Amino acid sequence: MNKAELVNRMAEIADLPKVTAEKALNAFMEAVTEALKNGDKVTLVGFGTFTVVERAERMGRNPRTGEQIKIPARKVVKFKPGSKLEEAVG
Repeated sequence: MNKAELVNRMAEIADLPKVTAEKALNAFMEAVTEALKNGDKVTLVGFGTFTVVERAERMGRNPRTGEQIKIPARKVVKFKPGSKLEEAVG
C-alpha cells in the first residue's frame, strides 16, 4: 500500500474527504518525525512504538572487493509493533 492508497482507505474508514485524510496523514507523519528528531519516543497503545536508537560503529566487508570497511555510527528509527497489531497480523 502506498501513500495514495492509504489516504483513500483512511478517507473511506473515517468518512472524510480525501483532502482532509491526506492533511491528517501528513500532520501525523510530521508530528512523529518532530518527536523522533527531538529524541522522544512515540507510543500508540495497541499499535506500536517508534524510537530512535544509536547504531554503533562496526566493521563490514565490501561485497565486490572483499575489502574490510568501517561503517560509521548513526541513528536509526526502530518500530516495535504493539500487541493488538501483532495479534491482527499473526
